[in-house]
Amino acid sequence: MSVGYKFIDWNPQKKKYDAVMAGCILLYLLAFILLNTMMFPEITAETLIIRATGTLAILMLHVILIIGPLARFVPEAKILLYNRRHLGVSMFFISAIHGIFSIIQYHGGGNENPIVSLFTSNMDYFSFVEFPFMILGFFALVILFFMAATSHDFWLNKLSPKTWKRLHMMVYVAYTLLIFHVLLGTLQNEKSLLGFLLLLLGSITVCGMHIMAGIKNRKEEQLFFKKSGEFELVCRVDEIENNRAKLFTFKGKSIAIYKYDDKISAVDNYCKHQGGPLSEGKIIDGCITCPWHGWQYLPENGQSPPPFQEKIPTYEVRVTKGLVYVNPISKGEGAAIKAAQIN
Repeated sequence: MSVGYKFIDWNPQKKKYDAVMAGCILLYLLAFILLNTMMFPEITAETLIIRATGTLAILMLHVILIIGPLARFVPEAKILLYNRRHLGVSMFFISAIHGIFSIIQYHGGGNENPIVSLFTSNMDYFSFVEFPFMILGFFALVILFFMAATSHDFWLNKLSPKTWKRLHMMVYVAYTLLIFHVLLGTLQNEKSLLGFLLLLLGSITVCGMHIMAGIKNRKEEQLFFKKSGEFELVCRVDEIENNRAKLFTFKGKSIAIYKYDDKISAVDNYCKHQGGPLSEGKIIDGCITCPWHGWQYLPENGQSPPPFQEKIPTYEVRVTKGLVYVNPISKGEGAAIKAAQIN
């Protein structure tokens, strides 16, 4: 939550997350190298590096894209959201190794600059099967570079959350480019259908998970309620878990209704950091804690605890005969509102 640039503070949880990630990466590379060396004894070290890093990078990208929707169905998967950016930056470096070795191997032996050769050695731009697929990987790598370079919270604050979010949504453009990069490369260089089938399975999984998550979110937002003056009926008190929240949507506005210490408070559903769903978080040490990166807000005023200064909108809540009502008109960001006592 730093306003200026600060080096990353690796707390024990971050260290554990990164250690597991590094272990999985190392295990995959060792297994891939060992298996390919046994199957293809004549394979060169350069080709081995290109294949190992390329397959690992596309696998990691699929994992990154699946984590978000998976966490909506499996609460235990939310731990994977924590420091997902570390996974993304690691994936970029592995992709960069793949790209650098590929350019050197296939375009570094001539008189032309390797980058120039990349764009001019194959001019079949109007052919699908013979299209110069390495160009697609190059542009995908450029996108991944900008995402990795701006992953620190320093850039989030400098660019504004909305601009930062738009930039990082480019991951789907990079994913599409990489899918066609691998697909065309498979068609042009591989005789086996295994790579194509694995790629198809991965794409179906990513698209399917996002579609199912969108349907689930839509159903949650289509709540049936009746009016009580300017207040809207949300649910029964016992429908909200202690130290947890109920998502309430009114005319496109999402509100997180939290129950804690025999009280009910309501705040905007979106975290100031990256728009994380606060309704999926919980109360920790008296603060609403975002499930994505742990940003916190006081439930009765929507303000981050000192020394942080972030604020989110708050809403009036009433509890009558075991029913929770909320006024969907916000009192403003950081506005102190007395919590409703549970009768």
